[in-house]
Amino acid sequence: MSRPASMEQELPDSPSSRWWSLSLLALFCLCVWLPGFATLMPTDRDESRFAQASKQMIETGDYVRIMNGTEARNNKPIGIYWAQVPFVRAAKYLGLARENPIWPYRLPSLLGALLAVMAVAVGGERIVGRRVALRAAFWFASSLLLVGEVHIAKTDAALAGATTVVMLLLGRAFVAPESVSRLQAAGFWVAVAAGILLKGPISPMIAGLAAVSLGFWTGRWAWLRALRPFSGLLLLLLLVLPWFVAIGIATKGAFFVQSVGGDLAAKIIGDDDAHGHPFGTYLVLLPLVAFPVALPVLRAFPAVWRSRQSDEMKFLIAWLAPAWLVFEIVHTKLPHYVLPLYPALFLLAAGVADAPVALWWRRVAAALALLGGVALAAGAMIAPCLLHQDWWVGLPAGLAILTVAVLAALGRQTFALMMMPLVILALLEYELPHLPALAVSPRLQARLVADGLAGRPLAAVGYGEPSLMFLAGTDVQWLHNKKFLTNWLARNPGGVALVESRALPIFRAADPAAIRVDEVDGFDYSNGKWVAIGIYR
Repeated sequence: MSRPASMEQELPDSPSSRWWSLSLLALFCLCVWLPGFATLMPTDRDESRFAQASKQMIETGDYVRIMNGTEARNNKPIGIYWAQVPFVRAAKYLGLARENPIWPYRLPSLLGALLAVMAVAVGGERIVGRRVALRAAFWFASSLLLVGEVHIAKTDAALAGATTVVMLLLGRAFVAPESVSRLQAAGFWVAVAAGILLKGPISPMIAGLAAVSLGFWTGRWAWLRALRPFSGLLLLLLLVLPWFVAIGIATKGAFFVQSVGGDLAAKIIGDDDAHGHPFGTYLVLLPLVAFPVALPVLRAFPAVWRSRQSDEMKFLIAWLAPAWLVFEIVHTKLPHYVLPLYPALFLLAAGVADAPVALWWRRVAAALALLGGVALAAGAMIAPCLLHQDWWVGLPAGLAILTVAVLAALGRQTFALMMMPLVILALLEYELPHLPALAVSPRLQARLVADGLAGRPLAAVGYGEPSLMFLAGTDVQWLHNKKFLTNWLARNPGGVALVESRALPIFRAADPAAIRVDEVDGFDYSNGKWVAIGIYR
């Protein structure tokens, strides 16, 4: 890949210049990511499930098994829970988290995203040059997909950090194998181990597809020796095997049956959690999830293929294309699945940002990028009306998104990036707090406290969102039929029941004398249904 002659003039190659560039990048990340980080309620369902399992590890002292209440959560490895627990314990020890807020559980997501962005800036320099790598890092940091994952306490932002390190060290080995030190080779395998402990096969799959693709594309395989595969595989096994052996013993093999035969198989061949979508879904979503930098990505498509002769470009294509194809083929699709491929996407786009592009394609790219921004703005402005709130609640976020979309479509990318903190602020610090219908579980917990019912035995009938257990306590019981409900009432005469209106006949049949003391209604976005939940004692 050819590098502009002015690159080194614009960014002097000195330690102080690098330090200031990376400091500015880190500051930009925090400005975009911190709005809403501590104030956004625990979300359903994945975030609350992950956070609840980490909370139970602290409560029980069992750091091998993964539990949600009395139910084993045997679908993802242990990595994210081990990452969350130290931050939660530290926050409690320092007196920063007396009421068990969600933000300490989100810190591994923030740090994983920061690692991914910094790796793009530092590791990408070897592949595309310093100016281009920094440009890609800023784009990646501002992308709506990464911003969203930073605000959720689950695996994907941390996985993006580990996978980005894996791939950029793999790229270094391919482009300049003689420059890979023993420490860097070890770092590659440590990062692969971290990826496996976070989300199983995803990191090694992406790296393996890229390595095999490059080998067949170029006819070269010797460069893989730079990663010292024999000693590296031994290090990998030393890092990952102890927990896998421990969980196999603790669950008598159930973890592997449920995670591989259940969760993974359902995603590959089935319609897991009703998230099955057709081939091409991730490409269609690109103008939305890459906002506000969808335009340079879309513009880059023709130029990327024309520039495929260089080793640098071959590596980035091998990182992106084979794994993207696999994710498109897999039946279950969620936007965050392709997040580990976004660093390659932005490095490719930044690398050819100055390349000539046909006028018709520039117009098509601008139209698609603008359409994505308009759709996001419309969603922000329509949401309050759909949730029975005043229409103007969504106006600040809608106007901010629309302004950024127009600036990006006009090619004013720097100004669009500078406005992203305002967009996130308007969305997460203003609009969402003014949409109480979405906060069903937090409002239920608040009413329990206000009514003096917090701490009593608690059962939920007809409403089973994980955020309720995270907020109200691990001992919450989910009851779905009259028999279980009658038994629970007999054991807990002073208990409290949260009863969704559709389940009220079952509850009344079990306890006709129960007294309703309060009610919370709202929109259960996980099910797409309005709910009305009575609080009974």
